[in-house]
Amino acid sequence: LAGSAVASAPAPMAKTSSAMNAFSAADLPGALAPMGFFDPLGFAEKADEKTLKRYREAEVTHGRVAMLAAVGFLVGEAVEGSSFLFDAQISGPAITHFLQVPDGWDALIITFIGAAEAQRAQIGWVDPADASYDQPGFLRDEYYP
Repeated sequence: LAGSAVASAPAPMAKTSSAMNAFSAADLPGALAPMGFFDPLGFAEKADEKTLKRYREAEVTHGRVAMLAAVGFLVGEAVEGSSFLFDAQISGPAITHFLQVPDGWDALIITFIGAAEAQRAQIGWVDPADASYDQPGFLRDEYYP
């Protein structure tokens, strides 16, 4: 009786890649009709899943920084001379505002940026001690940028 139970039990299946669970760059968020997946320089053709996720994380991060910079310029121009910060002494075009900030504030800004980058690295990137010496800079498998 035990032999027949074992014979009818499903055999364990090895984890294999199939067309059903294969990674496709066209499935990444942002591939929308009518354009679809936009890769005019062909970076995705030569990249595996981990490399594409790393490219995506870099793209999203740089996009966010660019959006914050654009908003910063607009706000800097709008509040020139009327801000409660620094006794409203910062004036002129927004491109020169950072140079007018009193000493010490740049170190504080760099500290906040460094803390944000360290948080992002701890969440998404594999610890260098756990990575192969010839393959640094891998994202965690469960992380999706």
